[in-house]
Amino acid sequence: MIQIEIDSGSGFCFGVTTAINKAEEELSTDKTLYCLGDIVHNGMECERLRAMGLVTINHDQLSDLHDVKVLLRAHGEPPETYALAARNNIEIIDTTCPVVLQLQKRIKKQYDSCPQAQIVIFGKNGHAEVLGLVGQTHNQAIVVENIEDVSKLDFNRDIYLYSQTTKSVDELHRIIDYIQAHISEGAVFRSFDTICRQVANRMPNIAAFAARHDLILFVSGGKSSNGKVLFNECLRVNPNSKQIESSREIDMAWLDGVSTVGICGATSTPKWLMEECKELIINNINNINVKL
Repeated sequence: MIQIEIDSGSGFCFGVTTAINKAEEELSTDKTLYCLGDIVHNGMECERLRAMGLVTINHDQLSDLHDVKVLLRAHGEPPETYALAARNNIEIIDTTCPVVLQLQKRIKKQYDSCPQAQIVIFGKNGHAEVLGLVGQTHNQAIVVENIEDVSKLDFNRDIYLYSQTTKSVDELHRIIDYIQAHISEGAVFRSFDTICRQVANRMPNIAAFAARHDLILFVSGGKSSNGKVLFNECLRVNPNSKQIESSREIDMAWLDGVSTVGICGATSTPKWLMEECKELIINNINNINVKL
């Protein structure tokens, strides 16, 4: 009999849990609640909340709204979003993650005190959290995704380095090492490890989990930046790791010759979705046994 284990450390982080709980609370009293962007980078969870009345909008659509409630998700928003909401008499339901909010304040304070320096953010260009961070600097911050981007910095000028909260600690330290090796004498370089430890600590935990199973099913939405990092860690430890968005993508042929299956996911993966994957496998195995 195949053993199936769901990783107890996988699932929503604190910020995502808070945002979804608040959305459910608002929807229990109002039929419609707008959300600026996907509340979480998981299509299945977004569908569940859409059925409850959550309407996902983009920034262009926000401009056309007046006198409504709009939820800001855990990723955070730039100051311009709050200004627009005030002009349009929009009630903001702010669920920005406290870790992200603190980071926004730190970057704004640094920029205001030293606007001539290079504020550098290690993160993914266009990511919702990164847009909110860059917005604290009147869009003057420089986003770097890799060493190639870092090499284009002006090493004769002061550099203050921050990180998107869900990036890899190892990658951040490689970037720090590169800047330290290239910064000009007389220029100031300061780096700040602003990676969320609730996310970072999942790396060693998920590696240990992946190592003890024959097959890993990593459940995550394709848009999840954190999901990509964690899945790659599973793949590094266990080459027999498969990334799926829902139980519908499970191929039962993957279970041939397998004794143990580990199911895990990103900080944007709901527990119910991992449970659904486990149930599908059990039901299919039972059906096969009945036919035999």
